[in-house]
Amino acid sequence: MPKLGKSELETPSIVMGAWALGGWYWGGTDDAVGIQTIHASLDAGINAFDTAPIYGCGHSEKVLGQALKGRRDKALIFTKVGLRWDCKDGAFFFSVSEADGGHSVYRNLRPESIVTEVEHSLIRLQTDYIDLLQCHWPDPSYPISDTMSAFVQLHKAGKIRAVGVSNFDSFQLQEAQDSLGDIPLASTQPRYSLMNRLIEADVVPWLQSNSVGAIVYSPIERGLLSGKVTPERIFPESDGRASDPLFSHQNRLAILKALSDISDIAHTHKCTFAQLAAAWCIHQPGITAAIVGARTPEQAIENAKTCQIQLCPDTQTRLRKRFAQLQSAQLP
Repeated sequence: MPKLGKSELETPSIVMGAWALGGWYWGGTDDAVGIQTIHASLDAGINAFDTAPIYGCGHSEKVLGQALKGRRDKALIFTKVGLRWDCKDGAFFFSVSEADGGHSVYRNLRPESIVTEVEHSLIRLQTDYIDLLQCHWPDPSYPISDTMSAFVQLHKAGKIRAVGVSNFDSFQLQEAQDSLGDIPLASTQPRYSLMNRLIEADVVPWLQSNSVGAIVYSPIERGLLSGKVTPERIFPESDGRASDPLFSHQNRLAILKALSDISDIAHTHKCTFAQLAAAWCIHQPGITAAIVGARTPEQAIENAKTCQIQLCPDTQTRLRKRFAQLQSAQLP
């Protein structure tokens, strides 16, 4: 398994995303099935789980903690800080629908808030340490250097094993690293896929120059690259994709056409479109791992098989060129 930057952590190239287990955005959740899904992931060799307090106001962390009882030493927990729904300090970020509690969410990376969040996460996760703690989003209302002081404190106390960030640009990454002193910045978590390669311009070169890992999210673009989002598919109102312009009828047709054009690659590798999209990501320079969500044991097992797919350079280039046509069409 690849090393995560200069940290001591070794992560599988596919990380199970636990956002959906929180119930928000994805149209609800079944905790019993969620626990089975986590167990199936572990049994299939995927032992890293990405979650966050904001995923269902702590519910995703609670489900993960319950699932890992007796198996904590076999798992890596990646969680986050910096999005508060229970206080109004910091910069307003977004509002949650009434169906999900009607909360207002604020970006808050103040040291005292970070320490409080970690204490709450440890209780929900039923553990005394977190393997990788990440800033969920930058907080424009507070200096990064002061934020990192809390991470240093938590690292020295043994409550976190490694430090990461998420959604930081290259300048913010540099400031975070400079502020950590002797503690390495292990990783960043940016959005990245065949349809969204913005980080290749400056973030990836910075990561490569500084030996920092990248755990990318949305490699399947919330299902669009799975081939299962047909023009006729209707998402329930509780599912955030129902109102997302990226899921418009026109975009679905364009993406399905692109997938049809590379169907021979999926056939050759005996894999699904979702596996192929995630495999392409983890083959790219500077990318350590990709987060792929799962809501059922079957999905977890399918995701794990992605690690076995080997794509030659010519195949990677062909996939890149075909989906570059979608980018040039200015999909949102």
